Amino acid sequence: MLTENVKFDERGLICAVAQDWRTGEVLMQAYMNEEALRLTAETGYAHYWSRSRKKLWKKGETSGHTQKVISATFDCDRDCLLLQVEQTGAACHTGNRSCFFQKEIESEKAGATFLGELERVVKDRKENPAEGSYTCYLFSKGIDKIAKKTGEEAVEVVIASKNEDRKEFIGECADLLYHLQVLLEAKGVAFSEVCTELKRRHN
Repeated sequence: MLTENVKFDERGLICAVAQDWRTGEVLMQAYMNEEALRLTAETGYAHYWSRSRKKLWKKGETSGHTQKVISATFDCDRDCLLLQVEQTGAACHTGNRSCFFQKEIESEKAGATFLGELERVVKDRKENPAEGSYTCYLFSKGIDKIAKKTGEEAVEVVIASKNEDRKEFIGECADLLYHLQVLLEAKGVAFSEVCTELKRRHN
């Protein structure tokens, strides 16, 4: 039960972090009281407690930017909750997808989180074609063209792996991942579904 054995603070609140279930991107952080937890469990949509307004609120109740809860996981102390959600629209009141958009430090290794953004960009290109976009061109040509290009990129990765040019190999891998993402979108498959299958095999 979501409301059992929860370690609320002296204000009767716990921290809650919302994460995009498809990409793992952290969307926002807020607070929940016992009633917010109960409503979240009962309705399947994220509810929070506003410390400034002193009231309960359902995420997206006025904006329509709701958070459908896919999973809810407590930390080891049960005083912080991680929600994996299906986010409709922007999570941040500023209009940004995530509240965490003000980067202060970012190393070259931070690029791993870009896959989620790439998935959204590819999906947007499919739904909102833009003139001159290579992604839109691929979608206009259909699955045969997309599959053919993905296959070609896979071969180029293999060829590049036989050489000693690290930069070339990385570039070819990037081409393959991009075309694979387009292929996934064309087939209506989320990248997270592939990751779920990998996890299932590991387990």
